[in-house]
Amino acid sequence: MLKKQTILSLIAVFFLVLSACSNTSDEKAKNSGNTENEKRMDHSKMEGMDHNKMEHSSSGKIPQGLKAAKNPAFKVGSQAIVKADHMEGMDGAEATIAGAYDTIAYSVTYTPTTGGKPVKNHKWVIQEEIKDAGTKVLKPGTKVTLEADHMKGMKGATGTIETAEKTTVYMIDYTSTTGGEPVKNHKWVTESELTSK
Repeated sequence: MLKKQTILSLIAVFFLVLSACSNTSDEKAKNSGNTENEKRMDHSKMEGMDHNKMEHSSSGKIPQGLKAAKNPAFKVGSQAIVKADHMEGMDGAEATIAGAYDTIAYSVTYTPTTGGKPVKNHKWVIQEEIKDAGTKVLKPGTKVTLEADHMKGMKGATGTIETAEKTTVYMIDYTSTTGGEPVKNHKWVTESELTSK
């Protein structure tokens, strides 16, 4: 009788240990899967423009010499829908126009001063955020020094002009379609990247 109870106890302990090992393996597999997914997501965000390091909100301070637009399509204080995907959750977001300025907007490729891969076709840096830019439109291929600080490692970086466009640029307040804190004074979106609400 005692022998039978001992055997039953040993079997019960064996199944408990087996079940605990199985749960641990499942948990490890689950966590491993999450880590892989997170790595994949982080990697995909880092490819191309890498805007996850972008300064989402700013003080609203504008560069010296930048002039307010005389007749912008979207008036300061009005509402618009963003049709740009500079950052996750921006496309389709409702925005309030915080500022409108006539200038030249550039997409630029630059290598951050903090190191790492070049950031390609960053949109947008404006004429007044380029060192010694003067007033003429800079041609694609022109080497420049950036004075904008939209992203970590941007200020002081050497860049190359990719595209140039005379336009009205807007500083906007918006809430990301993916949630989170409202973004204040985001710089910049162009007129073609906004539609009426």
